[in-house]
Amino acid sequence: MREQLGLLKVTVVQGIRDFMTSDPYVVVKLDNQTAKTKFINSCLNPVWNEELSFSLKEPVGVLSLEVFDKDRFKADDKMGHAHLNLQPIASSARLKQFAKVSSAETILRKIVPDTDNCLARESSISCINGEVVQSVWLRLCAVESGEIELKIKLIDPCVASSK
Repeated sequence: MREQLGLLKVTVVQGIRDFMTSDPYVVVKLDNQTAKTKFINSCLNPVWNEELSFSLKEPVGVLSLEVFDKDRFKADDKMGHAHLNLQPIASSARLKQFAKVSSAETILRKIVPDTDNCLARESSISCINGEVVQSVWLRLCAVESGEIELKIKLIDPCVASSK
């Protein structure tokens, strides 16, 4: 049986593109769990601000996302994809528990762009009021340009079950 690490809340905040409007939506996957945002009509830089929830278990997987353009009469077009290794946020949550961090805001770890992720810029994992959070900008792959902003929060299993 896989150990439950907590509830992963992924807020798909916004996307940025340099050309052509579309009707974008985002499909987010973790292991065998899938969730998607609503689509936004005729938009170049969409703002979703939608929170999607996933169960995070050991071994920690990779969060993957794919952006699509909604089409009315044919298959939706792929507009790019990205991934994020969740091991850093999981290990930061363990560090928070071990170090008993609970102050207003403490940076636990910084993550830099590399081949293990699609980060567009450096990202910090912080403990904010007892919660482990990470804000990330991901560069979309298989597309000329595009980025997507996510806010990720890992909630301890005991806290998640009491909510």
